[in-house]
Amino acid sequence: MDLPPRLPPFDQEVARRFLDSAAPSSGLPEFLGLRTTLVEPGRLRVELSVAPKLLTRFGNMHGGVLSALCDHALGLVCYPHMQAGQWAATTEFKLNLLAPVSSGKVIAEARIVGMTRSTAVVRIDVENQGRTCGAAQGTVLIMQPKLPNARD
Repeated sequence: MDLPPRLPPFDQEVARRFLDSAAPSSGLPEFLGLRTTLVEPGRLRVELSVAPKLLTRFGNMHGGVLSALCDHALGLVCYPHMQAGQWAATTEFKLNLLAPVSSGKVIAEARIVGMTRSTAVVRIDVENQGRTCGAAQGTVLIMQPKLPNARD
């Protein structure tokens, strides 16, 4: 069954900012060199170039790198459908590592399976050099903006 999910409205400006290479990145996405290459309603693609710093002593990409890639895509795909100030908090995800990665480019494509005001379920397919190397699915909580506390 391939029914499209019912999604909240899509903010094209948020999507454009994700694709803007001049937009600053920080933290782990910056360290890993993650690049968002496609954003459309309910769908997002993030790419990662395989680099020596990301490989194990056996010459394969560490599973934690692929996990971080999936977690990043899992939350990011939700933002164009969220209200300003909300944020996506991963509550769980499962990743099956299906083939080793040692060179080239890794592409993670995230698709929203379902989204409500408070949660989203996302599926992520991971590919390297034309073959599937990972399959993941996870859940995020859609968190509301933190209001200033009168005691702060």
